[in-house]
Amino acid sequence: MVRRETFSYTVRAHCSRADAVALLSDLSRQEELHPLILRVRELPPRPGARASYAITDRLELGPLHFPITYQADVLVVTDDEILTEARQQPGTTVRNHTRLREEDGLLRIDVEITLAAPAPLFGYAFRQARAAHLGLAGRLGEVLDRLSDGGPVGG
Repeated sequence: MVRRETFSYTVRAHCSRADAVALLSDLSRQEELHPLILRVRELPPRPGARASYAITDRLELGPLHFPITYQADVLVVTDDEILTEARQQPGTTVRNHTRLREEDGLLRIDVEITLAAPAPLFGYAFRQARAAHLGLAGRLGEVLDRLSDGGPVGG
């Protein structure tokens, strides 16, 4: 049995929509944002994808640390929306639906993450995904503000 749950967050930044779309649609640039990512390798795009990647995360389970590698596809990229989907065995998917719009002189980035996983893995996978993406959210505004100032992404 597969369980599915969604969480969301919003980030506001002083940056152009183009800078945000460029950063968020290029998963090879996520190493500096996503707290679990160790390595990103670009792959030939899968059918229906704009870009595909192999991503290695470092997960923790108590005192154990272990790498997992999964595939992720960028499916939609427009000025208003980015849709990605990551897949890992056995039967786990993470769908990221990002919407962008201007609001009160800032760029508003609304992100909805939906995780689906087999019931025995769901609790752990959902906690890891939520913690990682909320960590990313905490960094994203800063990084985008630096980009708009012409500064480096990392730092």
